[in-house]
Amino acid sequence: MNVLRCAKTMKCLLAAALVAITLSGCVVEPVRPHRPPPIVEVVPVMPAQGYHWVAGHYRWAGNQWRWMPGHWRAY
Repeated sequence: MNVLRCAKTMKCLLAAALVAITLSGCVVEPVRPHRPPPIVEVVPVMPAQGYHWVAGHYRWAGNQWRWMPGHWRAY
C-alpha cells in the first residue's frame, strides 16, 4: 500500500516537472515594428583633434523607434 502511494506520488511529481519544463519554454516576446531606414545625416566639422563621429541610430523607446542623432565624441 505504501509502495503504491510512493509510486503514484512519483508519477505526479514527474508529470508536474514535465509540465513546468514544457511551459518554461513558452516565452512570448513583444512584437516590434521593423526598424525604419537610417536618416541621412550631414556630419558637421570636427570640433577639435581627438574626436570621432558616432553615427546616429534608432533606439527602441517604450513602444516606438526613436532616432538618436549622431554626435562627436572624444577618444
